[in-house]
Amino acid sequence: MKYEDHPAMIAAHNSWRCVQAKDKQGWLALMTDDVCMEDPIGVAPTNPTGKGLRGKQEVSAFYDKNMAAATIRIDTEMSRAAGSESAHVMTLTTSFDNGIKSIVKGLFTYRVDDAGLITNLRGYWTMDDMEFVRPDA
Repeated sequence: MKYEDHPAMIAAHNSWRCVQAKDKQGWLALMTDDVCMEDPIGVAPTNPTGKGLRGKQEVSAFYDKNMAAATIRIDTEMSRAAGSESAHVMTLTTSFDNGIKSIVKGLFTYRVDDAGLITNLRGYWTMDDMEFVRPDA
């Protein structure tokens, strides 16, 4: 099976398409009801307990708080797939209405179930990895 035909690779690409198109409902439809999202892994403002966001309701609230008012560009450097997962070296550039941008490079993994729905989404990065760029910089 070629990487691009792997179910976890297809799910990741569809996730990126929905995020960049600001298609919240399409993005949530790619996930199982009991999805676990850790972005990033460990305690962070977007993962306050360090145990991840669990279920579509928590992921939906994450979207509303962190993604709805922003434009996100996803640049992928390298991807691999094995078993029921895919892993991607990516740079996420998030542009906010006030002109500030956040840029983070990390490793992101997607696990899918037998139906190709995302069960786990994990981001290997820390807040120290994030760069903020002001519009006057």
